[in-house]
Amino acid sequence: MLGRLHAKTAKWANTLDGTHGRQVWHNFRETLLTYEKSYLARLNYVHHNAVKHGLVPVADHYPWCSAAWFERTATPAQVRTVYGFKTDRLQVLDEYDVPGEW
Repeated sequence: MLGRLHAKTAKWANTLDGTHGRQVWHNFRETLLTYEKSYLARLNYVHHNAVKHGLVPVADHYPWCSAAWFERTATPAQVRTVYGFKTDRLQVLDEYDVPGEW
């Protein structure tokens, strides 16, 4: 089912901007997270990925990230807990290059 979803949404996204044949889901992979701490560390990583790549100075400034919503809706203790998880030992393939126009 996930493969079919990816195929249909990739074709739809490519049609929207006229880029036929582009691989929209090329770096997607499914991971089953079985430990709460692993999930929370990855949530911290995702929230701060735009900062890591120099797109924004603070995570909640990136408009396509849930960090601002998370910081508004979670309790201060939850925010401190998630943002306190270290991400340096996560093994996440991340070869993103920031476009020059950004």
